[in-house]
Amino acid sequence: MMTTVSISEIKKELDSLPATELTQLCLRLARYKKENKELLHYLLFAAHDNETYASQVKEEMNELFDDINASNLYFAKKTIRKILRVTNKHIRYTGDKQTEVVLLIYFCEKLKLTGIPFYKNKALENLYLQQIKKINVALSSLHDDIQYDFAKQVAALAHYR
Repeated sequence: MMTTVSISEIKKELDSLPATELTQLCLRLARYKKENKELLHYLLFAAHDNETYASQVKEEMNELFDDINASNLYFAKKTIRKILRVTNKHIRYTGDKQTEVVLLIYFCEKLKLTGIPFYKNKALENLYLQQIKKINVALSSLHDDIQYDFAKQVAALAHYR
C-alpha cells in the first residue's frame, strides 16, 4: 500500500526538480481535475489582482442567482447551496480573508434580494446565519480600519426578516 507523504517532503522534492520537470508535473496535475486547473489559472493569471477576481466571481454568482427557481423552495435551496459551493471554492483559491468577507457579504446580500423567504426554511436560515458567522470570523482577522469599513454591511445582514 502506498503512503501519502507530508507537505514538507513534497516541498523538498519539488525544490530539487528542474523547472521543465516542474512545469510538466503542474500540467499533468491540471489534466486530472477541473479544480486543479482552475486553481492553477487563478495562481498564474488572477492572483495579482484579487479585486478583479472578486468582481468576476460576483458576475458568476449573479448568473447563478438569476437561474434560481423561486417557485419551489426545494429547488431554490439546491441552487443556493450550489452558489455557495462555487463561492467557497473561489474563496479557497484566493486564501485572502478580505476577499472572503467581500464574497460572503455579496452572497448574503444577493440571497436577501431574491425575495425567497429563506427564514421560513430552517436549513436555509441556518445556511444564511452560518455565512454571517464566517464573515465575522474572517473579519476579526483583518485590520481595524478594514473591519470598520465592513461593519455597516455586516450589521445590515443581521436584519434579514
